[in-house]
Amino acid sequence: MDSENTITKPAAEEAAMAERTRCGCCYRPNVDILEQGDELLVRADVPGAKSDSIDIHFEDGTLEIRAEVPPRYEGREEFLLREYGVGDYYRTFQVSEAIDSGKISANYADGVLTLHLPKAEALKPRKIAVDAS
Repeated sequence: MDSENTITKPAAEEAAMAERTRCGCCYRPNVDILEQGDELLVRADVPGAKSDSIDIHFEDGTLEIRAEVPPRYEGREEFLLREYGVGDYYRTFQVSEAIDSGKISANYADGVLTLHLPKAEALKPRKIAVDAS
């Protein structure tokens, strides 16, 4: 059999990183990431989601954002024009492991998810006092 046409089973590591599947559209939310003093600030657009349907996971320097959005219509509608898509959101980022994962916080308002990723104490800049002896 030709090696280009063979199907191989993905390694366990690749399978663990695979996205979860669910029927329907899945969108990649637009984000802004800012560094503000002692933290990274992530703002993600996830309109239509409810705060209890948003899942945020941070492990080994990987930040994962998932948000499930219920369908707007029952599926029996006949559209004359349909431009607005509805679906779930999914996005991952490689972030420095220098984040204090125990202090990560999030809030959601007006379709925008805001994540506060505080830097670990060891990486925060500090002023060193000079002793005049």
